[in-house]
Amino acid sequence: MAGEIAALIVAAGRGARARREDNSAPKQYVPLLGLPVLAHSLRPFFASKSIDRILVVIHEDDQAAYNEVVEALGTIVDERLLPFVIGGATRQESVFAGLSVLNERQPDHVLIHDGARPLLDAALLDRVVDALDEHEAVLPCVAVADTLKRAEQKRVLETVDRAGLWRAQTPQGFRFSTIFAAHSVAAQENKTDFTDDASLVEWRGPDVHIVDGSEDNIKITTAADFDRGARILEKTLNIRVGNGFDVHAFEPGDGVILCGVTVPFDRKLKGHSDADVGLHALTDALYGALGVGDIGQHFPPTDPQWKGTASDVFLKHAADMVTSSGGRISNVDVTLICEAPKIGPHVQKMREAIAKIIGLDVGQVGVKATTTEKLGFTGRGEGIAAMASALIVGA
Repeated sequence: MAGEIAALIVAAGRGARARREDNSAPKQYVPLLGLPVLAHSLRPFFASKSIDRILVVIHEDDQAAYNEVVEALGTIVDERLLPFVIGGATRQESVFAGLSVLNERQPDHVLIHDGARPLLDAALLDRVVDALDEHEAVLPCVAVADTLKRAEQKRVLETVDRAGLWRAQTPQGFRFSTIFAAHSVAAQENKTDFTDDASLVEWRGPDVHIVDGSEDNIKITTAADFDRGARILEKTLNIRVGNGFDVHAFEPGDGVILCGVTVPFDRKLKGHSDADVGLHALTDALYGALGVGDIGQHFPPTDPQWKGTASDVFLKHAADMVTSSGGRISNVDVTLICEAPKIGPHVQKMREAIAKIIGLDVGQVGVKATTTEKLGFTGRGEGIAAMASALIVGA
């Protein structure tokens, strides 16, 4: 498609009907399988090569929560993301606020998407984009399959003919000048009763063209929708498991660094970096799950720039690669193998350190230690070995 396409994601609502007992945040910021709903909603637009600009409209009280969403997306976020815009009292006002900012850039087309629709797939996004080659307004819909009843106070009055009825979804695509003009006139005439953006084009013209939507492209509206969304998302997730192993010998010193924590000892571990054997094994586990080699390929020990580097740099790099691939880390586990020093007193701090580096809850991080019953090089006290495993989903 010729011309620039902007994506406008509307996330300024309060979502009172979707409030959960365990989380009072607006629905777009509540975690869904480990990531906020809004993060899931944004990911397809960053993954699409058709999208040139991405703009999010948020509530003025949600700036900190929004920044956390951007951080959770990691390296998938790029220069296409524009500074957020503060929305209005209604969805219509929020969309117009976003369109007004985009108007300064004059994109050719715009896709308007609900921030509470976290299950948009690439095929649906592409159908909307492709249809804009021939139509000024494009609406993804699902045909109504159920028998419809009109009722009053739960008493059925009549059966409604479902022929020709559709359920509208987002993203809705428009020639930018068309939708901006429709919103501008509606604002001037104080018409605020439109339930979606296609309705404004229906009111002003031209015709709105329908493309097939998706039954899975649900909007989180009630608390029960989180469970439904999780079930749908789980079906689409790619699950990968990686393992890592590393060994470092002792040399004279006064402490070892293990899993990001300094443990006092009468020796230290020998290595080009800080020789954190636990983080090295875990880094390789993440690289292995992605199938992108090992730590030596990404940070060669022959390169002097990595001499003495803290190993959290390596682990953060691997975690960012998971995010940029569209995945997330479900859980990790590290086993340290040595006769000494004693690991037990430091396990909790190690778990917390790993969780902080890769953005997990402590409950998603396991650290434990074992010995080899005096057998082998670890049994002889010559060094420490570490094994690690990582499970990632969605990559």
